[in-house]
Amino acid sequence: MSKPTVYTIAERCGVSASTVSRAFSRPEVISEAVKLRIYAVADELQYRPNLLARGLTTGRTATVGLLIPDVTNPFFPPLIRAIGRAAEDHNLMVLLADVDGRNEADILSTISDRVDGVIIAAPRSTDAELGAVAHRLPVVLANRNVEGVSSVLCDNDEALRQAVRHLADLGHTEIAYLQGPEGSWASDVRGRAISSEAARLQIEFVALGPFPSSFDGGRAAGVALAATTVTGALFFDDVMAWGGLAELDRLGVSVPGDLSVVSCDDALLSSMLTPPLTTIAAPFDRLGQLTVEVLAGRIADPTAAPEVISCAGHLVRRGSTGPRA
Repeated sequence: MSKPTVYTIAERCGVSASTVSRAFSRPEVISEAVKLRIYAVADELQYRPNLLARGLTTGRTATVGLLIPDVTNPFFPPLIRAIGRAAEDHNLMVLLADVDGRNEADILSTISDRVDGVIIAAPRSTDAELGAVAHRLPVVLANRNVEGVSSVLCDNDEALRQAVRHLADLGHTEIAYLQGPEGSWASDVRGRAISSEAARLQIEFVALGPFPSSFDGGRAAGVALAATTVTGALFFDDVMAWGGLAELDRLGVSVPGDLSVVSCDDALLSSMLTPPLTTIAAPFDRLGQLTVEVLAGRIADPTAAPEVISCAGHLVRRGSTGPRA
């Protein structure tokens, strides 16, 4: 059977080929009854619009960029998958770029003519640099808030406060926060939520770091943590916590016997550790859906006012937290 075309559908529906084309490229100009008939026949014939040809007439690529700071960080694959699935619902393809320590602006310059817009996850560029990019291209930031730029944030504040209360309920009166990378917006936000709740509960609090968001960074954090008198600790993210648990074990510090540990993100391996990690679970599916929806809106209307949307993480209690010894 030959591949269906707009002409095949037009003949079956009794309309012109241009009407079929407009049903996919400019559906707002076609009557609802005609659109439904065209879509039904297209589904029956398993027709898929030629996105490249459509781009030549609309000036759009039906592709969005996704910049990830480090694809080896276990936080990001679930987010990549969620964004990919949401993009499919909007008939968009995703062009993935692993920043891996390179300059984000350089990567954006390279891909800007290949995409209609871009999602930048946990960007490390300055506010001014991100604002400049958003003036040239529809942009949505995932987990970073910059004035004048659309953002979708994972709001962990209440879950982190709940984690501090959880440690307090277990009898811990001295806690530490193992900070993430220097200049990390998310690390600063998490630190403020933890310290303010500790102050409210009159718990002694110390911030250690910053440390790289990596297993080795977590090991370094574990060394620093073992040198304190705290009995409860909150790590910036799961990858750091994994390294921290390994180092604490090497140093003979029992978790949760000597020290209770909480982390952020709920990456897959966190539930498989011994002990399994108490952590703040990120709403990956919701984050992916919202970032794509906001970006699709900015692509459709680049002059629309920037949006800032939040979705909340939640505390997952596991075996790495226990009563103070």
